[in-house]
Amino acid sequence: MKRIRKAVLPVAGLGTRFLPATKSIPKEMLTVVDRPVIQHVVDEAREAGIEHFVFVTGRNKGVIEDHFDIAYELEKTLSDRNKSRELESLTADLPGAGQTSFTRQQAPLGLGHAVWCAREIVGDEPFAVLLPDMLSRGCMKQMLDAYAEHGGNIIAVEEVPEDQTHQYGIVAVGRDYGRTFDITGMVEKPPKGTAPSNLIISGRYILQPEIFSVLSAQEKGAGGEIQLTDAMKRLAETQSFFGMRYRGRTYDTGNKLGFLMANVAYALEREDLGPAFREEILAHLKA
Repeated sequence: MKRIRKAVLPVAGLGTRFLPATKSIPKEMLTVVDRPVIQHVVDEAREAGIEHFVFVTGRNKGVIEDHFDIAYELEKTLSDRNKSRELESLTADLPGAGQTSFTRQQAPLGLGHAVWCAREIVGDEPFAVLLPDMLSRGCMKQMLDAYAEHGGNIIAVEEVPEDQTHQYGIVAVGRDYGRTFDITGMVEKPPKGTAPSNLIISGRYILQPEIFSVLSAQEKGAGGEIQLTDAMKRLAETQSFFGMRYRGRTYDTGNKLGFLMANVAYALEREDLGPAFREEILAHLKA
């Protein structure tokens, strides 16, 4: 069983739900407190032990590559002004030399196509996929623990109320091992009342490299896009898929409410901001 070293991060989306803010700024660079969303996602993967980050970008996304590069003028200015804390925060966030790769998705053909664009960089080894809109704490570490137990393909899942299942990709539950279970089916946004469970696919995957050959022949699905869920369903005909119940909460920063909730939650956790921020919220609620 090969170790998971690489992670694919699809960051080519246009961010239309956040216009006009994303007219010239990639949605992945919007900040949750004082860190870009994409930095939070990379932090999660690094803490889990991921060594190589493959960003699948699009046009006007060069600022993401710049963010993970050395900013010589800025670093020199901070050093000259003895702003050691700010300088350390910059350098600590940088992946090491050779630990990032960037490839282009030239057309908006869906998540499955974005993952397929990373095939030459990932090569013949299992890999992780982290959707940059979804912020979580420790999910990838939990997934790697599940992978060590089961191998195969792993999908992180979370519970939602039954009346919300039509908004998400849903998995069907087979043999249950407690925290993990066999996935016996997957359906994308099932009609109300037809979902096989209330467990949603929450934006974190571990996939075997055979998914690339499946994606190569995958026809367009919902929305005229190549859907990753469709390819996983085909791969599940020959390989095992396991669901992992994530112990924590995921914030969907791809929508405005989730983005605001992430800012509130992450700010409240900060020792330097949390107490004063909590007082401001309470004062606002009482006003």
